Amino acid sequence: MPGLHTRTVTELSDLLARGECSSRDIVRDLLAAIDRHDPVIRAYTHLDREDALAQAAAADQARAAGTAGPLTGVPIAMKDILNVRGQPCTCGSRILAGYTAPYDATVVARLRAQGMVFAGRLNMDQFGMGSTTENSCHAPTRNPWNTDLVPGGSSGGSAAAVAADLAIVSLGSDTGGSIRQPASFCGCVGLKPSYGRVSRYGLTAYASSLDQVGVVSKTVADAAVMLQHIAGHDARDSTSLNEAVPDYSAALQPDLKGMRLGLPREFFGEGIDPEVAELVRAAADRCAALGATLVETSMPHLSASIAVYYILATAEASANLARFDGIRYGARVDGADPIDLYGRTRDAGFGREVKRRIILGTYVLSSGYYDAYYLKAQKARTLIRRELDHAFASCDALITPVAPTPAFPFGRADADPLQLYLGDICTVPVNLAGACGTSVPAGFTRAGLPVGMQVIAPPLREDLLIRVGHAHELAADLRGRRPMLKEASA
Repeated sequence: MPGLHTRTVTELSDLLARGECSSRDIVRDLLAAIDRHDPVIRAYTHLDREDALAQAAAADQARAAGTAGPLTGVPIAMKDILNVRGQPCTCGSRILAGYTAPYDATVVARLRAQGMVFAGRLNMDQFGMGSTTENSCHAPTRNPWNTDLVPGGSSGGSAAAVAADLAIVSLGSDTGGSIRQPASFCGCVGLKPSYGRVSRYGLTAYASSLDQVGVVSKTVADAAVMLQHIAGHDARDSTSLNEAVPDYSAALQPDLKGMRLGLPREFFGEGIDPEVAELVRAAADRCAALGATLVETSMPHLSASIAVYYILATAEASANLARFDGIRYGARVDGADPIDLYGRTRDAGFGREVKRRIILGTYVLSSGYYDAYYLKAQKARTLIRRELDHAFASCDALITPVAPTPAFPFGRADADPLQLYLGDICTVPVNLAGACGTSVPAGFTRAGLPVGMQVIAPPLREDLLIRVGHAHELAADLRGRRPMLKEASA
């Protein structure tokens, strides 16, 4: 059956349940689409066709035996930072060249138990450090809507693959916006759960107090389905919350009656592209037409969030990445002694942006600077969290832009990295506060580029994200607009 690769998780689940297609049909169609278009998009870093077809055959056998679940036989692709047993996990870095994951991350194990097919690995900025996917040791991924533009990052491969129908759904990671920003740039749905809602076991750490595993999907309903299966307590993750997981499908309602949605004025001010602000405000008005009440709010400490984030995240990265030393796994460059070996290996293995952040993180943790930078940033983080809590006292959720601009041309990361960091201004407060957020398509610029609306909800209220996102998605009706893809032979 042609066109299976363009379907959603819920659509394929229904087709499989009715026996109208097999998992092998889906995987073959998906692989054919990848062969046609991925040489241009370059979302995948690894694809094992034989293994994917073998997994699909096993899923078909499970259905024939009556032991299948709703996700059995549906393909999924993983950001190359999540460990999948038997597959490479390079984190977009040369320092992990040749490393093959010996175990499954908890989220992978849960989806494997559901019978999903793990189709391949998706490109990313090294160790999640970047907003363009240019910081990968692999070739940069391109935006399906305009291949001269970046797809965002660090989960750029995940968003580009989903937007281009080269993946049915994907899991990514979000430390400061790495799911939501590429979802905005590529016109798909990106959901970052609350800190602790989803296990981080098997996610290669960047900044442990900020990282979270989340979903990149074609629809909000698909994000709800995937979150239902990956959320929940995990004893192997000390930061995992032992909280009941609600039925997220119950939040898939067509209206927003009774909801109060806040519009923080600082998110629509200086530095935000006027066209982006216009599209997001129009999306908010659409929510009002669905029954929500819009409330003007304020977050005065928003301007401090970038400085706070880049102090705390780099400090944690400096500690977490110390384990990559060329001794236990990954690439190694021999030296005259162990210290020389460490230096040569890390110099050859880490890219420029990773080195920049390790140096910055080491500096803010060093003697004489800890109190001036790191401790002060922790205090400011508390203020940002309190401001969000104050906003949620009068609003169910907040609506903001995801990024200050639509997708932009390649090269900005090298030309002005500090300006690129400012592009995270709308997303990092969510991570700093441990709250949850999502990007849903708001509309298109006059140049035809997608722009996302960010919905922010209190910790553990992903159901509110799903309710707002789904109702808006139905009202906006943007799913029919798809990127025009070039074929590899064109």
